[in-house]
Amino acid sequence: MPITVSMLVLGSQLVVQVADGVPKFDVARSCKLDVAATAGLTVDQSAKKCMSDERKAQRQLGSQWSKFPVSSRASCASQESIGGTPSYVSLLTCLQFGQGTR
Repeated sequence: MPITVSMLVLGSQLVVQVADGVPKFDVARSCKLDVAATAGLTVDQSAKKCMSDERKAQRQLGSQWSKFPVSSRASCASQESIGGTPSYVSLLTCLQFGQGTR
């Protein structure tokens, strides 16, 4: 029982931190993995495009973050931590999709 309570306390703190502001992601790593799966562009073009898209999505999230419901922010942000390659583009898409289904 004590483990469960401590896990709940820790988990609730993580959700609050995620819900308060846009999470920080290492998108350079995600973009490098993306490049490995991309065909048709040079490595430099793909990496630059990926980083540009991620920075644009991060700025958009920064200006719109508080407009999304707290539950959606927490849910989408936690989904991004699965797999170890988080993306602001994917996070923004998740949040926008959530708005459309309300």
